[in-house]
Amino acid sequence: MSRHLLSIDDLSRADIERLLTRAASFAEVSGREIKKVPTLRGRTVINLFMEPSTRTQSSFELAAKRLSADVVTVKTQGSSVEKGESFKDTVLTLSAYDPAAIVVRSPYAGAALQVAGWTRASVVNAGDGKHEHPTQALLDLFALRSRLGTCEGLNVWIVGDIAHSRVARSGIKAFRKVGCEVTVCGPPTMVPPGIAALGCEVRYDLAGIERADVIYALRVQRERIAGALAPSLREYVERWQIDGRRLRPGQLVMHPGPVNRGVELAAEVCDSPQSLILAQVESGVFVRMAVLYDLLAGPGPSAAAKAPQGDERGAPQPA
Repeated sequence: MSRHLLSIDDLSRADIERLLTRAASFAEVSGREIKKVPTLRGRTVINLFMEPSTRTQSSFELAAKRLSADVVTVKTQGSSVEKGESFKDTVLTLSAYDPAAIVVRSPYAGAALQVAGWTRASVVNAGDGKHEHPTQALLDLFALRSRLGTCEGLNVWIVGDIAHSRVARSGIKAFRKVGCEVTVCGPPTMVPPGIAALGCEVRYDLAGIERADVIYALRVQRERIAGALAPSLREYVERWQIDGRRLRPGQLVMHPGPVNRGVELAAEVCDSPQSLILAQVESGVFVRMAVLYDLLAGPGPSAAAKAPQGDERGAPQPA
């Protein structure tokens, strides 16, 4: 892995497997009374979040703190951006504090790449516009592997607003890299031209979804339905919602959150034992710990600690 994580394209399959294995080690640490390791003691991680977030922001904060880093979170609201400061000047200002890493969330595609050109810190893309969200894809793989033992050979359907989804783009790439078959499905106006070039099959209805091992529903933004990207909310629910009638035994359901209950997923599916939604949230901390570790203290695949309390670099060792 390079000194930044901007896209799933930055990772080989070996990189992904290493990160997932390390995340499993950090999951073991989370079961201890003291959940911290000293890996990043004395180093600073800055979370630069230019759009709202609950899961991604909180899990990156927890991940950095559990690695003993000093953490600073900067949001658009309340920052000098509201006074007219440019994005570049904000990054240059924060870089003057000599952070080890800057985690960037932005509504603009390519923002994380820009930041990487303006700072000496390692940069992690926490979602940039409708481009990519690589750590979401990694935590999805971790949640699946934890449940099933492997991702190899799984048939994954990604359903919903593909066109505006950074989760879908990173997910397609990541699932394909670990040996999954991927189908994307949604209203024709929500499936972008050329998406099949990423190696996925394209469908516009749910016929055949019974063959899926995993159904990954995407959040539907109601304003896009109101803007005629789908005929109506009622028609979306009727034709593309995953409910108890469409979910067969043995299939797993995933969603990046937040969920619009009753829209992309029926309530009984959200709360079903087949749902991995809460497991995905939990996986986010472990995976983001692994990413920060790999960028700032790695990268050797055998760098995990040899003692339960962590070695001189502070990495955990599986029990």
